[in-house]
Amino acid sequence: MAGHARGGRFYGRRVLAVARTLTLIGVEAEPVHVELDVASGLPAFAIVGLPGAAVRESRERVRAAFTNSGFDFPLRRITANLAPADLPKAGPGFDLAIAAALLAASGQMPAHALDRHPLAGELALDGSIRPVAGALAMAERARRWGMRGVVVAPEDAREAALVDGLEVLCLDHLAKLPELGEGGLPGPPEGGSARVVTEDLPDLADLRGQPVLRRNLEIAAAGGHSMLMLGPPGAGKTLAARRLPSLLPPLPEDEALEVARIASVCGNGHDPGTYGRRPYRAPHHTISAAALIGGGRPPHPGEITRAHRGVLFLDELGEFRRDALEALREPLEAGRVTIARGGRAVEMPCRFMLVAASNPCPCGRGPDSGECSCNPQAVSRYRGKLSGALSDRIDTVIWLERPSADALAAAEPEEGSAAARARVIAARERQAQRLGADRCNAEMTAAEVSRHCALDGAGEGMLRDGHERLALSGRGWDRSLRVARTIADLAGSASIEEDHVAQALNARRPREEL
Repeated sequence: MAGHARGGRFYGRRVLAVARTLTLIGVEAEPVHVELDVASGLPAFAIVGLPGAAVRESRERVRAAFTNSGFDFPLRRITANLAPADLPKAGPGFDLAIAAALLAASGQMPAHALDRHPLAGELALDGSIRPVAGALAMAERARRWGMRGVVVAPEDAREAALVDGLEVLCLDHLAKLPELGEGGLPGPPEGGSARVVTEDLPDLADLRGQPVLRRNLEIAAAGGHSMLMLGPPGAGKTLAARRLPSLLPPLPEDEALEVARIASVCGNGHDPGTYGRRPYRAPHHTISAAALIGGGRPPHPGEITRAHRGVLFLDELGEFRRDALEALREPLEAGRVTIARGGRAVEMPCRFMLVAASNPCPCGRGPDSGECSCNPQAVSRYRGKLSGALSDRIDTVIWLERPSADALAAAEPEEGSAAARARVIAARERQAQRLGADRCNAEMTAAEVSRHCALDGAGEGMLRDGHERLALSGRGWDRSLRVARTIADLAGSASIEEDHVAQALNARRPREEL
């Protein structure tokens, strides 16, 4: 059997070749060496190194792709080891690397061609290469790994090319893989940039007759604050939440890449039209706690990670499972979630704005409307889905009524998103000067609240009075100060004034005090 001096070694009739690939763990990629041994013995093909079901099935895809691509499949004892062996491997993305190592071990391509280019792709039975999830995460890790470039399917090339300083090569069929050592593989396809930021978002001008809600949306967007909207159906809760992303400032380049990487890992692929846009996630109320927070083996991102740097909207809050809502408490505070499965802990980012909406009771009319058909126990059970511990972590609560006919029929248009967004961006710039480029007021620590939210005598007296009337906890006190700081930033004020504190407390008042 023929061999190569670099990357292939011989021990009698035995050949060892190595290819490189990457595996996804959470929202990151980790290097994997595919060590392939071809030895004498009865024909067999084994894959070891904690392979998942899809990885074990790679044997049949590789075998069929070899035959249909014109290569000779070695009828010998083949062992593929995915190292490190203690790292779980899942998904079909190992197919291409296993096939490449087998080609090198059988002398059908030079082994040294695999030294500096990790490969990631799923094999079809005819030998064509299919895209896999996480191409962007793999490309970023390959660059940190010190690799020259990556080899991916053409559909993944533009996504991988978002990483600067890395050679991205396209492979559409296994038969062309030997050209890797000859420099014959093409780069990403031409025809449009991978970075195209679009602004076709729902506009705030569509929200009519709700001035208080519009104001609170602007405050939430400016400071990254969580909010809860309570009111009957038709009050504009869902419409308002869908327009919140149009008020948020654009993502800086590093955060845009981070959001794109999470979308890539989740299998959403790369859409140039959404690059740089803050994510908006609105899971159905039947979602489980694991799907909301993240889980599985290996752990996969949940909705809170998919909403990282953007908005997580929970509509019909009273219909969500209690355990799913309670699981939000720690991520809301920490901005990260740790998932432990099978003896391995994976940390994933989840800095999101929580926006929730709920009816006042199961029928939606509200006990105070005179038309409510719900008994008191049903109302109590419905509202009890939101525990005191979770509600204490929500910065603002807005009680809404249906807009009047005059407001809906008004000829004069409401202010659009562009004007409100300009104020939000100006407020965020003031926060960046105090806290850093990627942080906002909702993320201030207790020490930063003490340093940046000092009150004068009148403001402190207002907050003390609110503390007694609203029975604020220590967390509620700090969150009220953060909201007041945001209101001051929107007003362009260097200090927090009494009126700013009053507005912040008003946003936490229960309905009976309105």
